[in-house]
Amino acid sequence: MLATELQNYIDQYSNVQDEILFEVERSTHLHTIAPQMLSGQVQGTFLTLLTSLIQAKYVLEIGTFTAYGSICLARGLHSSPESKVVTVEANPELTFLINKHLHIAGVTDKVESLTGDALKIIPQRPETWDLVFIDAHKQEYTAYYNAVIDQVRPGGLILSDNVLWSGKVVFERNDVDAKVLHQYNEMLHRDPRVEVLILPLRDGLSIARKV
Repeated sequence: MLATELQNYIDQYSNVQDEILFEVERSTHLHTIAPQMLSGQVQGTFLTLLTSLIQAKYVLEIGTFTAYGSICLARGLHSSPESKVVTVEANPELTFLINKHLHIAGVTDKVESLTGDALKIIPQRPETWDLVFIDAHKQEYTAYYNAVIDQVRPGGLILSDNVLWSGKVVFERNDVDAKVLHQYNEMLHRDPRVEVLILPLRDGLSIARKV
């Protein structure tokens, strides 16, 4: 993670201030025990930008949490009426907050929110994905990737969050999640089906472009 002073500087000189996202962030801090799981305004704005740049119509998010990322992805969708974000959250206790935040942001008509096991839900979906955002159980990242790769269009993106794991993928690789994330990063690097770029954005964001 960047030094606080650098992060504040980035926030100050980026056009990321947003009252709705601030309210979602505040609500998340009030109602959850791990609010740091939020994407944050810089990363959230980046999600919107990427979604917009590739003119994504069909977006899959694995790990909704409190819908901060869902909102950012929905804001970048192509203007086509059929465009949508399908987001899957395993924890049913978050359903109220998810629905509340989607409503606050005015994107309920663009987000299909599902609760359950993503690995069971994904194979049942008919969409060809333009963009997939993986931000759920770290031990299952490889399984998520394998579940979606054949459903992503050529030129589509698979984004994976937290791939630096607070630097532990380099400095504390014996950490259970760090070990798995390092193996995941290695797998993507070797996979000829994608081109991969890891950005040191927040806790590390991997961008895999399907070739």
